[in-house]
Amino acid sequence: MATQQLFPPKQAADYLGVKVSTLEVWRSTKRYNIPYVKVGRLVKYRQSDLDAFLESRTVGADSAA
Repeated sequence: MATQQLFPPKQAADYLGVKVSTLEVWRSTKRYNIPYVKVGRLVKYRQSDLDAFLESRTVGADSAA
């Protein structure tokens, strides 16, 4: 299994275009199920999970047309 880049919350929030506090709310309320990794108190996000979240939120014409 290839090692995936792990983003700290600030970098993950920047990647998604939201505030760190927004990610914290989503995590605590489970509004969006973005997987994260906990190591002690540290929270990290895999880039592939962030990409999958963005893909799932994409609205528009499908590519099959």
